[in-house]
Amino acid sequence: MSGARRREEPPHAQQHAVANGGAAGRGSVWGKALRSDSAWHDKDEFLDVIYWFRQIIAVILGIIWGVVPLKGFVGIAVFCLINAGVLYLYFSSFQQIDEEEYGGTWELTKEGFMTSFALFLVMPLACFKLISELCWYTF
Repeated sequence: MSGARRREEPPHAQQHAVANGGAAGRGSVWGKALRSDSAWHDKDEFLDVIYWFRQIIAVILGIIWGVVPLKGFVGIAVFCLINAGVLYLYFSSFQQIDEEEYGGTWELTKEGFMTSFALFLVMPLACFKLISELCWYTF
């Protein structure tokens, strides 16, 4: 991936950010995150995007695992595969970044993984508690 293409931001976009006091805001980071092949000049910004995407995936999968009672080793293994796989496809195919700039594929794959795993483990419990409370109050 060392020859990956980079799309540079036009100079007027950089001037607009400076004109706004350098605060292009969080929207610009998420805008870059949702655009394919964005240029990431700040490595921490991209790592933050990876981290928060992983948390979003953990919440979504945790809710699904809570509603569809997928339990045990199979549930955890499928979560790990989906979580790592989606993020790998995101940074290697969608963003087309050079993984070596960030310490290699493994460093990007494990960025924020344990936090998302903990969140994933809590979400089915919260989902079950919410469903049981709603059912309790309906009777």
